[in-house]
Amino acid sequence: MAFAFPEGLAPEVYPLAWLVGSWRGEGVISYPGIDDAPFVQDVTFDHDGGPYLRYESTIRLLEPSVPETVPAEWADAAEKASDAPEAAASSGSANGGVTPELTIWSTETGYWRIPPERPDDLPEGKTPLEVLLADPAGRVTLYVGAIGDARVDLVSDLMARTASSVEVTASSRLYGLVEGDLMWVWELAAFGHPLQSYASARLTRLDG
Repeated sequence: MAFAFPEGLAPEVYPLAWLVGSWRGEGVISYPGIDDAPFVQDVTFDHDGGPYLRYESTIRLLEPSVPETVPAEWADAAEKASDAPEAAASSGSANGGVTPELTIWSTETGYWRIPPERPDDLPEGKTPLEVLLADPAGRVTLYVGAIGDARVDLVSDLMARTASSVEVTASSRLYGLVEGDLMWVWELAAFGHPLQSYASARLTRLDG
């Protein structure tokens, strides 16, 4: 079956077309000072006809409570987020269809766009990419990178935070389409630790 561009998608973001839709799957958080924590993630890429994609992500822990060794600042943020009405949402794919009680760990919203200028050193087959993400914990991150051959590479170019937010000094993300699934790895440098893997997941498309 031939790939069809989503209806109304702006030509400027055709390289991102394969991301458009809703995705869900499971992954794990693993970082120094934090117990390994399995999670369910929902991700949506959509558009309104403008030259960008809108992005929304919600990560919900599969455990009934936040792991005991989570740094206090992150635990507080997760507890506040779990008070939201959607905290009791289910994955529908775990435990043979049994609905576990899930705790919201993090949410993000943002925009993915193709900049008008192409860097001279960008390899053939790659398209430059800019991603702006914000989260309710008080951080905004600007990523720059490239997309091509169903793979996305992003590194943080600018990170801003409120005075009460946990300090994160660097971040990178890798996304790839593997056998129709969206796989990703998220690296962080936080709490004095160097850049290293923080979370990863494999997501399945929900809308065809």
